[in-house]
Amino acid sequence: MANFAKSNVPRFSVDVYQNEYLPEGGGEVDAIVTVTATGGGTVGDAVPAPARPAAPPSAAVAVMVDCSGSMDYPPAKMRGARDATAAAIDTLRDGTRFAVIAGTHVAQEVYPGGGRLAVADATTREQARQALRRLSAGGGTAIGTWLRLADRLLSAADVTLRHGILLTDGRNEHESPEDLRATLDACAGRFTCDARGVGTDWDVKEVTGIASALLGTADIVADPGRLAADFTRMMETAMGKEVADVALRVWTPAGAALRFVKQVAPSVEDLTGRRTEAGPRAGDYPTGSWGDESRDYHLCVTVPPAGLGQEMLAARVSLVVPQPDGTAQNLGAQGLVRAVWTDDLAASTAMSPQVAHYTGQAELVQAIQQGIDLRKAGDFDGATAKLGRAVQLANASGNADTAKLLAKVVDVVDAATGTVRLKTRVTEADEMTLETRSTKTVRVKK
Repeated sequence: MANFAKSNVPRFSVDVYQNEYLPEGGGEVDAIVTVTATGGGTVGDAVPAPARPAAPPSAAVAVMVDCSGSMDYPPAKMRGARDATAAAIDTLRDGTRFAVIAGTHVAQEVYPGGGRLAVADATTREQARQALRRLSAGGGTAIGTWLRLADRLLSAADVTLRHGILLTDGRNEHESPEDLRATLDACAGRFTCDARGVGTDWDVKEVTGIASALLGTADIVADPGRLAADFTRMMETAMGKEVADVALRVWTPAGAALRFVKQVAPSVEDLTGRRTEAGPRAGDYPTGSWGDESRDYHLCVTVPPAGLGQEMLAARVSLVVPQPDGTAQNLGAQGLVRAVWTDDLAASTAMSPQVAHYTGQAELVQAIQQGIDLRKAGDFDGATAKLGRAVQLANASGNADTAKLLAKVVDVVDAATGTVRLKTRVTEADEMTLETRSTKTVRVKK
C-alpha cells in the first residue's frame, strides 16, 4: 500500500484482497481492490494538513429540470422541482459557477442565461430563486438536448470539477435512443451527472443508464415532496468532491489479460468496456470524482499457467488523473495482484472472503434485474425463481436494505432457502424502487 497527497487532493491508498494461490495449470486470478481517499487539503506524503485548510477546488454545476407537460400532472411535481432546485442552489458554496436548464423537447437556459454561468453568492441565489418561479410545464422530452446544453455551459468554465443534476418524470419520447446514446458518449468524461426520476412514469433503464454513463448516482423520488431533501443531499455530496477524473490504471505483464474490471461497492458498475489504452499493457478505467470515501473494485486476470512453486505479478493497480496533453498525474497509491502456483489443495481452493462476498453481490444485482424483467414479461415462474435467489443472496450477505425492498415485491417464506411467492399486488413505486436501487451493495463484513 502506498499513499500520496497534494494540496487540495485527498490522500489515496490501495489495498488488495485475494487468494493468490493457484493449482497446477490454473490461470485465473481474482482480487478485490479497495481504494480509499482521505484528508483532502494535505500536503506531502503523510504530512498533517496545515492549520489553515486549503481552499476547496473550483466547481461548476448545471441543474437540468424536466419542464415537459406531464410535470403538471399532478402539479406537485413542478412545485417540488422548483423547491428542490432552489434547495440545491442554496447548498452551493460561494464561488461555485452554476446554471439552471429547463428541459422539454428542447433545452432552455433559465438562469443566468446568455450562455453563461452565474457565480454563487447571496445575490445570484436570490436571482435564481426568482427565475425558478417562472418555470412552467409544457412540451415534450428530449433529454439529450438538456445534456448537450449542460456540456456547453460547463465546458466553458475553467474549473476543476464539473457536475450535473438531472430530473425527469417521463420517458425520452422526443429523440431516438441512438441520439441519447451518442450524447452520453460525447459527454462521458466531461462532467459527472446524478439522475433522478420523480413519480412513476419514467423509464428506470433510461435514468440509470444516464447516471452510469456519466459516473453519477440514480434514484427514484416517488413523492415530489421529498425532492428538496434529495437534491440537498446530492449537492452536499457534489460539493464534497475534491479531485475529478480519477482513473484506475491497471498494468498486466506479457501473456496476462484482464477479463473484467468492475466497481462492486458502493454499487455495481462494469467498467470493462470503458478502458482507454495507457501505454504498453496498461489501461485506464474511469472512476469519476472523489471526496473522502472508499470504493471496492473486482479485477479478474487470466495468466499463463506456470510450474509449481513459481510466482508472478499478475497485475499492478495505480491511480492517475489523465491530463489534456495525454500525460497523467500519478496519485502515488499502488496495489499488486499476485499469482503463486502450489500443490497445496487447501490453499489453492480457498476463496478470498472479499471475492466471495462481491461475487454474491454481483449475482444479487443480476437476479433482481432478471426477476423484474421476467415479471414484466408475464413469466411468473421464472420471476419467482430469480427473485427467490435474490432474497437468498441478500439474506446471506446481510444486505438488509435490498432485502426490505424485495419484501415489497415478494412474500418471503424462507429467506435462507430463497423460498418466496410473488405478491399479487405490487405498487409501481415499489417495483421501480427495487429496480433502481438493485445495484447498491453492502461492504464485506470485517
